[in-house]
Amino acid sequence: MEDILRKQLQERREAHSFRSLRLSGALVDFCSNDYLGLARSAAMQEAVHNLLQERPYLVGSTGSRLLAGNYPWIAEAEQDLAVFHHAPAALIFNSGYDANLGLFSTVPQKGDTIIYDQLIHASIRDGIRLSNAQSWAFKHNDMIDLQQKIERGSGNIFVAVESVYSMDGDMAPLALIAPMCKELNCQLIVDEAHATGVIGSRGEGLVQHLGLADQCFARVHTFGKAVGCHGAVVLGSEVLRDYLINFCRAFIYTTALPPTAIATIQAAYSLFPYMKDARASLQALIAYFRKNAGHLTLINSDTPIQAIITKGNAYTRTLAAALEAAGLDVRPILHPTVPKGEERLRVVLHSFNTTAEIQQLLDVLKQ
Repeated sequence: MEDILRKQLQERREAHSFRSLRLSGALVDFCSNDYLGLARSAAMQEAVHNLLQERPYLVGSTGSRLLAGNYPWIAEAEQDLAVFHHAPAALIFNSGYDANLGLFSTVPQKGDTIIYDQLIHASIRDGIRLSNAQSWAFKHNDMIDLQQKIERGSGNIFVAVESVYSMDGDMAPLALIAPMCKELNCQLIVDEAHATGVIGSRGEGLVQHLGLADQCFARVHTFGKAVGCHGAVVLGSEVLRDYLINFCRAFIYTTALPPTAIATIQAAYSLFPYMKDARASLQALIAYFRKNAGHLTLINSDTPIQAIITKGNAYTRTLAAALEAAGLDVRPILHPTVPKGEERLRVVLHSFNTTAEIQQLLDVLKQ
Protein backbone atom coordinates (compact mmCIF):
# COMPACT_ATOMS: atom_id res chain seq x y z
CA MET A 1 0.00 0.00 0.00
CA GLU A 2 2.78 2.46 0.85
CA ASP A 3 4.29 1.94 -2.60
CA ILE A 4 1.01 3.15 -4.11
CA LEU A 5 1.03 6.18 -1.82
CA ARG A 6 4.68 6.97 -2.62
CA LYS A 7 3.94 6.81 -6.34
CA GLN A 8 1.11 9.31 -6.05
CA LEU A 9 3.23 11.60 -3.87
CA GLN A 10 6.06 11.43 -6.39
CA GLU A 11 3.64 12.45 -9.15
CA ARG A 12 2.74 15.49 -7.04
CA ARG A 13 6.42 16.37 -6.64
CA GLU A 14 7.04 16.07 -10.39
CA ALA A 15 4.07 18.38 -11.04
CA HIS A 16 5.48 20.89 -8.50
CA SER A 17 2.23 20.55 -6.52
CA PHE A 18 3.50 18.64 -3.47
CA ARG A 19 2.11 20.13 -0.26
CA SER A 20 3.95 20.29 3.04
CA LEU A 21 3.47 22.04 6.35
CA ARG A 22 5.79 24.86 7.31
CA LEU A 23 5.94 27.49 10.00
CA SER A 24 5.61 31.14 9.02
CA GLY A 25 8.37 32.39 11.27
CA ALA A 26 8.96 36.14 11.59
CA LEU A 27 7.67 37.06 8.15
CA VAL A 28 5.35 39.92 7.21
CA ASP A 29 1.87 38.40 7.04
CA PHE A 30 0.40 38.51 3.54
CA CYS A 31 -1.00 35.02 3.94
CA SER A 32 -3.44 34.58 6.82
CA ASN A 33 -7.18 35.27 6.77
CA ASP A 34 -6.88 37.39 9.94
CA TYR A 35 -8.09 40.43 7.99
CA LEU A 36 -8.71 42.68 11.01
CA GLY A 37 -5.92 41.35 13.23
CA LEU A 38 -8.30 40.01 15.87
CA ALA A 39 -6.46 36.70 16.23
CA ARG A 40 -3.38 38.60 17.47
CA SER A 41 -5.25 41.40 19.23
CA ALA A 42 -4.54 42.21 22.87
CA ALA A 43 -8.09 43.57 23.15
CA MET A 44 -9.40 40.20 21.94
CA GLN A 45 -7.29 38.34 24.49
CA GLU A 46 -8.53 40.61 27.26
CA ALA A 47 -12.16 40.19 26.19
CA VAL A 48 -11.82 36.40 26.19
CA HIS A 49 -10.12 36.48 29.59
CA ASN A 50 -12.89 38.65 31.05
CA LEU A 51 -15.63 36.38 29.71
CA LEU A 52 -13.95 33.29 31.16
CA GLN A 53 -13.63 35.00 34.54
CA GLU A 54 -17.36 35.69 34.69
CA ARG A 55 -18.51 32.09 35.11
CA PRO A 56 -17.15 28.64 35.95
CA TYR A 57 -16.49 26.47 32.93
CA LEU A 58 -15.10 23.09 31.90
CA VAL A 59 -12.03 22.92 29.68
CA GLY A 60 -13.88 20.55 27.36
CA SER A 61 -17.52 20.26 26.33
CA THR A 62 -17.39 16.51 27.27
CA GLY A 63 -19.62 15.26 24.46
CA SER A 64 -21.82 15.96 21.47
CA ARG A 65 -24.59 18.56 21.70
CA LEU A 66 -27.24 15.83 21.89
CA LEU A 67 -25.50 14.18 24.86
CA ALA A 68 -23.35 15.95 27.47
CA GLY A 69 -22.03 18.72 25.23
CA ASN A 70 -24.98 21.13 25.30
CA TYR A 71 -24.65 23.92 27.84
CA PRO A 72 -26.22 27.36 28.46
CA TRP A 73 -23.27 29.35 27.10
CA ILE A 74 -23.39 27.79 23.63
CA ALA A 75 -27.17 28.27 23.48
CA GLU A 76 -26.76 31.94 24.43
CA ALA A 77 -24.12 32.39 21.72
CA GLU A 78 -26.49 30.96 19.10
CA GLN A 79 -29.23 33.36 20.16
CA ASP A 80 -26.81 36.29 19.99
CA LEU A 81 -25.60 35.27 16.53
CA ALA A 82 -29.15 34.95 15.23
CA VAL A 83 -29.97 38.45 16.47
CA PHE A 84 -26.78 39.99 15.07
CA HIS A 85 -27.23 38.39 11.66
CA HIS A 86 -31.00 39.04 11.43
CA ALA A 87 -31.94 35.35 11.29
CA PRO A 88 -34.74 33.43 13.01
CA ALA A 89 -32.34 30.77 14.32
CA ALA A 90 -28.68 29.74 14.43
CA LEU A 91 -26.77 26.49 14.92
CA ILE A 92 -23.06 26.44 15.75
CA PHE A 93 -20.74 23.96 14.04
CA ASN A 94 -17.11 23.14 14.82
CA SER A 95 -15.78 24.63 11.58
CA GLY A 96 -16.85 26.08 8.28
CA TYR A 97 -15.99 22.78 6.63
CA ASP A 98 -18.28 20.89 9.04
CA ALA A 99 -21.08 23.41 8.52
CA ASN A 100 -21.01 23.22 4.73
CA LEU A 101 -20.47 19.47 4.63
CA GLY A 102 -23.37 18.94 7.01
CA LEU A 103 -25.77 21.42 5.44
CA PHE A 104 -25.37 20.26 1.83
CA SER A 105 -25.22 16.54 2.58
CA THR A 106 -28.34 16.68 4.76
CA VAL A 107 -30.95 19.12 3.44
CA PRO A 108 -31.24 18.51 -0.35
CA GLN A 109 -33.19 15.28 -0.95
CA LYS A 110 -33.28 12.67 -3.69
CA GLY A 111 -34.95 14.26 -6.71
CA ASP A 112 -33.77 17.75 -5.76
CA THR A 113 -31.15 19.80 -7.62
CA ILE A 114 -28.13 21.74 -6.33
CA ILE A 115 -26.71 24.40 -8.67
CA TYR A 116 -23.42 25.85 -7.51
CA ASP A 117 -20.88 28.37 -8.75
CA GLN A 118 -17.96 26.60 -10.40
CA LEU A 119 -15.54 28.29 -7.95
CA ILE A 120 -17.45 27.17 -4.85
CA HIS A 121 -15.41 26.05 -1.85
CA ALA A 122 -14.27 22.43 -1.49
CA SER A 123 -16.32 21.98 1.69
CA ILE A 124 -19.52 22.64 -0.28
CA ARG A 125 -18.41 20.35 -3.11
CA ASP A 126 -17.78 17.58 -0.58
CA GLY A 127 -21.20 18.12 0.98
CA ILE A 128 -22.80 17.96 -2.46
CA ARG A 129 -21.00 14.68 -3.22
CA LEU A 130 -22.53 13.17 -0.07
CA SER A 131 -26.00 14.44 -0.99
CA ASN A 132 -28.65 12.37 -2.76
CA ALA A 133 -29.56 15.35 -4.96
CA GLN A 134 -28.36 15.86 -8.53
CA SER A 135 -25.98 18.78 -9.00
CA TRP A 136 -24.57 21.03 -11.71
CA ALA A 137 -22.01 23.84 -11.68
CA PHE A 138 -22.71 27.16 -13.39
CA LYS A 139 -20.07 29.44 -14.86
CA HIS A 140 -18.57 31.77 -12.29
CA ASN A 141 -20.89 34.71 -11.59
CA ASP A 142 -22.65 34.08 -14.94
CA MET A 143 -26.33 34.96 -14.53
CA ILE A 144 -27.35 33.59 -17.93
CA ASP A 145 -25.77 30.21 -17.27
CA LEU A 146 -27.26 30.15 -13.76
CA GLN A 147 -30.77 30.71 -15.14
CA GLN A 148 -30.30 28.04 -17.78
CA LYS A 149 -29.19 25.55 -15.15
CA ILE A 150 -32.12 26.45 -12.89
CA GLU A 151 -34.55 25.85 -15.75
CA ARG A 152 -33.11 22.34 -16.18
CA GLY A 153 -33.50 21.52 -12.48
CA SER A 154 -36.13 19.39 -10.81
CA GLY A 155 -37.53 19.04 -7.32
CA ASN A 156 -36.44 21.66 -4.80
CA ILE A 157 -33.66 23.68 -6.41
CA PHE A 158 -30.82 24.97 -4.23
CA VAL A 159 -28.44 27.67 -5.49
CA ALA A 160 -25.08 27.80 -3.69
CA VAL A 161 -22.66 30.73 -3.87
CA GLU A 162 -19.97 32.41 -1.81
CA SER A 163 -20.40 36.10 -1.10
CA VAL A 164 -16.61 36.54 -1.47
CA TYR A 165 -14.68 33.83 -3.31
CA SER A 166 -11.68 32.57 -1.40
CA MET A 167 -9.21 32.18 -4.28
CA ASP A 168 -10.26 35.08 -6.55
CA GLY A 169 -11.46 37.58 -3.94
CA ASP A 170 -14.32 38.78 -6.11
CA MET A 171 -17.94 38.96 -4.94
CA ALA A 172 -21.07 37.17 -6.08
CA PRO A 173 -23.68 39.44 -7.74
CA LEU A 174 -26.15 38.76 -4.94
CA ALA A 175 -28.31 41.73 -5.87
CA LEU A 176 -29.08 39.84 -9.10
CA ILE A 177 -28.97 36.26 -7.82
CA ALA A 178 -31.37 36.73 -4.89
CA PRO A 179 -34.27 38.15 -6.97
CA MET A 180 -33.76 35.44 -9.60
CA CYS A 181 -33.94 32.74 -6.93
CA LYS A 182 -37.08 34.31 -5.49
CA GLU A 183 -38.74 34.57 -8.90
CA LEU A 184 -37.85 30.99 -9.89
CA ASN A 185 -38.64 29.55 -6.44
CA CYS A 186 -35.08 28.44 -5.63
CA GLN A 187 -33.50 28.10 -2.20
CA LEU A 188 -30.47 30.42 -1.97
CA ILE A 189 -27.56 29.38 0.26
CA VAL A 190 -24.71 31.85 0.76
CA ASP A 191 -21.32 31.09 2.32
CA GLU A 192 -20.20 34.35 3.95
CA ALA A 193 -16.82 33.07 5.19
CA HIS A 194 -14.66 35.80 3.65
CA ALA A 195 -17.22 38.60 4.02
CA THR A 196 -17.85 38.23 7.75
CA GLY A 197 -16.24 41.09 9.67
CA VAL A 198 -15.05 42.82 6.49
CA ILE A 199 -18.15 43.82 4.50
CA GLY A 200 -20.88 46.03 5.96
CA SER A 201 -20.78 48.91 8.43
CA ARG A 202 -20.60 46.42 11.32
CA GLY A 203 -18.91 43.57 9.49
CA GLU A 204 -22.23 41.77 9.13
CA GLY A 205 -21.46 40.33 5.68
CA LEU A 206 -22.59 40.99 2.13
CA VAL A 207 -26.11 39.53 2.45
CA GLN A 208 -27.14 41.89 5.25
CA HIS A 209 -25.22 44.78 3.72
CA LEU A 210 -27.46 44.41 0.65
CA GLY A 211 -30.62 43.87 2.72
CA LEU A 212 -31.13 40.32 1.43
CA ALA A 213 -31.22 38.31 4.66
CA ASP A 214 -34.88 37.36 4.25
CA GLN A 215 -34.23 36.08 0.71
CA CYS A 216 -31.77 33.37 1.79
CA PHE A 217 -32.75 29.86 2.76
CA ALA A 218 -29.51 29.54 4.70
CA ARG A 219 -26.29 31.43 5.36
CA VAL A 220 -23.00 30.12 6.70
CA HIS A 221 -20.70 32.45 8.63
CA THR A 222 -17.34 31.04 9.63
CA PHE A 223 -15.21 32.37 12.46
CA GLY A 224 -11.71 31.41 11.32
CA LYS A 225 -11.16 34.44 9.09
CA ALA A 226 -11.78 38.05 10.15
CA VAL A 227 -13.55 36.94 13.35
CA GLY A 228 -10.16 35.64 14.44
CA CYS A 229 -11.16 32.39 16.18
CA HIS A 230 -12.73 29.07 15.17
CA GLY A 231 -16.07 27.49 14.37
CA ALA A 232 -19.05 28.43 12.19
CA VAL A 233 -22.76 29.05 12.33
CA VAL A 234 -25.61 28.08 10.01
CA LEU A 235 -28.35 30.70 9.95
CA GLY A 236 -31.90 29.98 8.83
CA SER A 237 -35.37 29.14 10.08
CA GLU A 238 -36.26 27.28 13.26
CA VAL A 239 -37.38 24.40 11.03
CA LEU A 240 -33.95 24.25 9.37
CA ARG A 241 -32.24 24.30 12.76
CA ASP A 242 -34.40 21.46 14.09
CA TYR A 243 -33.86 19.45 10.90
CA LEU A 244 -30.07 19.76 11.17
CA ILE A 245 -30.15 18.76 14.84
CA ASN A 246 -32.12 15.65 13.92
CA PHE A 247 -30.50 14.56 10.65
CA CYS A 248 -27.10 16.27 10.17
CA ARG A 249 -24.36 13.72 10.86
CA ALA A 250 -21.65 16.41 10.91
CA PHE A 251 -23.51 17.95 13.87
CA ILE A 252 -24.84 14.86 15.65
CA TYR A 253 -21.70 12.73 15.74
CA THR A 254 -19.03 15.18 16.87
CA THR A 255 -17.98 16.64 20.21
CA ALA A 256 -19.27 20.17 20.70
CA LEU A 257 -17.00 23.20 20.84
CA PRO A 258 -15.76 23.80 24.40
CA PRO A 259 -16.70 26.90 26.45
CA THR A 260 -13.28 28.46 25.77
CA ALA A 261 -14.09 28.49 22.04
CA ILE A 262 -17.55 29.94 22.63
CA ALA A 263 -16.03 32.69 24.79
CA THR A 264 -13.66 33.54 21.94
CA ILE A 265 -16.52 33.76 19.44
CA GLN A 266 -18.49 36.04 21.76
CA ALA A 267 -15.43 38.19 22.45
CA ALA A 268 -14.85 38.66 18.73
CA TYR A 269 -18.47 39.62 18.07
CA SER A 270 -18.23 42.15 20.90
CA LEU A 271 -15.31 43.83 19.11
CA PHE A 272 -15.44 43.57 15.33
CA PRO A 273 -18.77 45.39 14.79
CA TYR A 274 -17.07 48.52 16.12
CA MET A 275 -13.83 48.22 14.12
CA LYS A 276 -14.80 50.84 11.54
CA ASP A 277 -11.32 52.37 11.48
CA ALA A 278 -9.72 48.97 10.87
CA ARG A 279 -12.09 48.28 7.98
CA ALA A 280 -11.42 51.73 6.52
CA SER A 281 -7.66 51.17 6.82
CA LEU A 282 -8.02 47.81 5.11
CA GLN A 283 -9.92 49.37 2.18
CA ALA A 284 -7.23 52.05 1.83
CA LEU A 285 -4.51 49.39 1.65
CA ILE A 286 -6.48 47.45 -0.96
CA ALA A 287 -6.76 50.60 -3.08
CA TYR A 288 -3.00 51.30 -2.67
CA PHE A 289 -2.08 47.77 -3.71
CA ARG A 290 -4.22 47.85 -6.84
CA LYS A 291 -3.15 51.35 -7.83
CA ASN A 292 0.56 50.47 -7.60
CA ALA A 293 0.48 46.90 -8.95
CA GLY A 294 1.79 48.08 -12.32
CA HIS A 295 2.29 45.26 -14.81
CA LEU A 296 1.02 42.50 -12.52
CA THR A 297 -2.00 40.53 -13.74
CA LEU A 298 -4.65 40.87 -11.05
CA ILE A 299 -8.09 39.36 -10.73
CA ASN A 300 -10.70 42.07 -10.21
CA SER A 301 -11.26 42.29 -6.46
CA ASP A 302 -12.11 45.00 -3.93
CA THR A 303 -11.62 42.64 -0.97
CA PRO A 304 -8.52 41.74 1.06
CA ILE A 305 -7.88 38.75 -1.24
CA GLN A 306 -5.73 39.94 -4.15
CA ALA A 307 -4.81 37.22 -6.63
CA ILE A 308 -1.78 37.73 -8.90
CA ILE A 309 -2.00 35.35 -11.86
CA THR A 310 1.43 33.78 -12.47
CA LYS A 311 0.77 30.59 -14.52
CA GLY A 312 2.64 27.36 -13.86
CA ASN A 313 3.32 25.63 -10.56
CA ALA A 314 7.11 25.85 -10.78
CA TYR A 315 7.19 29.57 -11.64
CA THR A 316 4.63 30.41 -8.95
CA ARG A 317 6.69 28.55 -6.33
CA THR A 318 9.81 30.46 -7.47
CA LEU A 319 8.07 33.80 -6.96
CA ALA A 320 6.79 32.78 -3.53
CA ALA A 321 10.30 31.71 -2.54
CA ALA A 322 11.70 35.09 -3.61
CA LEU A 323 9.12 36.86 -1.48
CA GLU A 324 9.89 34.62 1.48
CA ALA A 325 13.61 35.39 1.12
CA ALA A 326 12.66 39.07 1.36
CA GLY A 327 10.79 38.43 4.62
CA LEU A 328 7.28 38.37 3.13
CA ASP A 329 4.83 35.51 3.65
CA VAL A 330 2.86 35.07 0.41
CA ARG A 331 1.68 31.57 -0.45
CA PRO A 332 1.50 30.07 -3.94
CA ILE A 333 -1.85 28.63 -5.01
CA LEU A 334 -1.15 25.79 -7.38
CA HIS A 335 -2.91 23.35 -9.67
CA PRO A 336 -4.97 21.26 -8.76
CA THR A 337 -6.34 23.76 -6.19
CA VAL A 338 -6.93 26.12 -9.13
CA PRO A 339 -7.18 25.20 -12.85
CA LYS A 340 -4.02 24.89 -14.92
CA GLY A 341 -3.00 28.27 -16.27
CA GLU A 342 -4.64 30.07 -13.34
CA GLU A 343 -1.91 29.43 -10.76
CA ARG A 344 -1.39 32.47 -8.61
CA LEU A 345 0.11 34.25 -5.66
CA ARG A 346 -2.69 34.83 -3.19
CA VAL A 347 -1.84 38.10 -1.48
CA VAL A 348 -3.99 38.69 1.60
CA LEU A 349 -4.08 42.21 2.98
CA HIS A 350 -4.80 43.10 6.60
CA SER A 351 -5.64 46.22 8.54
CA PHE A 352 -2.27 45.88 10.35
CA ASN A 353 -0.19 45.83 7.15
CA THR A 354 1.51 49.08 6.08
CA THR A 355 1.93 50.78 2.72
CA ALA A 356 5.71 50.31 3.11
CA GLU A 357 5.24 46.54 3.42
CA ILE A 358 2.97 46.49 0.39
CA GLN A 359 5.46 48.55 -1.61
CA GLN A 360 8.25 46.14 -0.64
CA LEU A 361 6.15 43.23 -1.92
CA LEU A 362 5.46 45.00 -5.21
CA ASP A 363 9.13 45.95 -5.61
CA VAL A 364 10.27 42.33 -5.15
CA LEU A 365 7.81 41.15 -7.79
CA LYS A 366 8.80 43.90 -10.21
CA GLN A 367 12.43 42.83 -9.89
